[in-house]
Amino acid sequence: MSVFSLYWRVLGELRGHAKLAYGLVVANLVLAAAQFAEPMLFGKIIDLMTHEQPNGAPVGLREIWPTVAAWAGFGLFSIVAAMAVGLNADRLAHRCRLVVMARYFDHVLNLPLSFHANVHSGRLLQSMLEGASAMFSLWLSFFRENCASFIALFILLPATLFYNWRLASLLIVMVGIFYLVTALVLRRTDALQALVERHNAALASHAGDAFGNVPVVQSFTRVHNESQALRRISDDLLAAQLPVLSWWAVVVVASRASATMTVLAIFLYGARLHSEGLVTVGEIVTFINFATMLIGRLEQAVGFVNFLFAQSARLREFYTTLDTRPMVDDHPNAIDPGRLLGAVAFEGVSYSYDAKRMAVRNVSFSAEPGETIALVGSTGSGKSTTLGLLHRIFDPVEGRVTIDGRDIRDIQLDALRRNIGVVFQEPMLFARSIEENLRIGKTDASSAEIEAALELAQAKDFVSRQSNGLETVIGERGRSLSGGERQRLSIARALLKDPPIMVFDEATSALDATTERQIQKALAAATKGRTTFVIAHRLATVRNADRILVFDHGEIVESGSFDDLVKKGGRFATLAAAQLLTPESDRADSGEGGRAIATLGESL
Repeated sequence: MSVFSLYWRVLGELRGHAKLAYGLVVANLVLAAAQFAEPMLFGKIIDLMTHEQPNGAPVGLREIWPTVAAWAGFGLFSIVAAMAVGLNADRLAHRCRLVVMARYFDHVLNLPLSFHANVHSGRLLQSMLEGASAMFSLWLSFFRENCASFIALFILLPATLFYNWRLASLLIVMVGIFYLVTALVLRRTDALQALVERHNAALASHAGDAFGNVPVVQSFTRVHNESQALRRISDDLLAAQLPVLSWWAVVVVASRASATMTVLAIFLYGARLHSEGLVTVGEIVTFINFATMLIGRLEQAVGFVNFLFAQSARLREFYTTLDTRPMVDDHPNAIDPGRLLGAVAFEGVSYSYDAKRMAVRNVSFSAEPGETIALVGSTGSGKSTTLGLLHRIFDPVEGRVTIDGRDIRDIQLDALRRNIGVVFQEPMLFARSIEENLRIGKTDASSAEIEAALELAQAKDFVSRQSNGLETVIGERGRSLSGGERQRLSIARALLKDPPIMVFDEATSALDATTERQIQKALAAATKGRTTFVIAHRLATVRNADRILVFDHGEIVESGSFDDLVKKGGRFATLAAAQLLTPESDRADSGEGGRAIATLGESL
């Protein structure tokens, strides 16, 4: 988008408050007309006072007081109208700022995880705040200043030709020259300002990364290095900013010079015309006031254009995010089936992140309600991608996923995700109280339900030891808790949701061996009657799974129970032997298990 089409879109955000917006435009039109009437009436007063009376007597107050009263009336009206416009513009801008922030917030929360994996969360927050603030300033300046300036320059200025075309032509020439200078500066600074914004973005990203990794910065004594890097970015930013400032200084000088030159030209040209009887003294005074007023309007317009160019990068970033369409969305005829039974089937499912290499290829399997399916394999083998397709982080490029025989794309997205509980490898807790974090699983959960979920997740004891119990605020991402405590809260949150389908993505990886054994027993009871999917690298955690799917390069290469797969002596047996989980691993000098351990040792 060009800068001015961007501005037009910002103004288009006011359509939800169109009645008030149009009312403010009309008010600005009336206000601009009143402000133009003031110098005309003042010129009329000058003419009345300098007009020679037939008897040679001076002009008295009686002759001029109606015009003086009208002049004063227009002045008072302008003051009151400007206050009313400013007050209502403030209210409108504040209200609309909150509306666009809420829309941006809702939109970002609905964007897929693949989007968030490539965008820094701090950058999204900065984009929301800076974009909404820029819009607020543009709306406010439009209704307080720019609307009246545009009316004065494009409607009322041409109308002065009917008042005195000779003096009006000087004003129009002045505005034309001013426009040409401003257009030249805009052309010169457009690319330079884009470079400035790139350096601004680099500065924000660098600072955000450093603030988000303070323990690493301090532990590796990187404070000086990070500070030096920030100073280098700041130097680059300043070097890019100075030429822009220099060009805009040219506009400021031009505006001041044009003000002086125009007033002087009107005075000299007016004096000549007056000597020829073509203009009155009052008309000369009127046009000098017009010139002063228009110079002020031009300076406001230049300030607005300067600000618009400075904010354009932030607005583009805001709208780029807002225009990003989710890869998954509700189909037109999608339904809410209520609580599902949990019969899951993958039918020839394939998916690619980049349309070049398949992350998942021709995956087919089924899970009956209440069955526990484990997915194992090396990092990048397609396990997490497969289960991401189950709760529609993305949709398959081939095949389909069904629950209870229905394609999940025919189920409303919210309804589908209500039926699936996910415990992620990273607990992802909010900087809120423990109870608030748990109620994300079920907003209206009773105290008994919360207590039961904590007990199942082996979290009841450590929660009771917190200073304020369930009311304890656990800090950003739950950093005031240990890794195991965070994960147990995450498990309790999913259990409180009580879905028919559960997904555990390395859910016990952050726990010590003793706690892991306790949670395995708890989860065995908690997942009874639910369809459960478990992603695990530590194979001991999936020994009791009904079925294990072994992934390699996005394909299922083996399937069966733990013991059956070990007996087959295939890839799973190799993984199990490497983790010392098979009887054969005791004979490290023979068999597939021994060869696996030897190979593992060589690779390390």
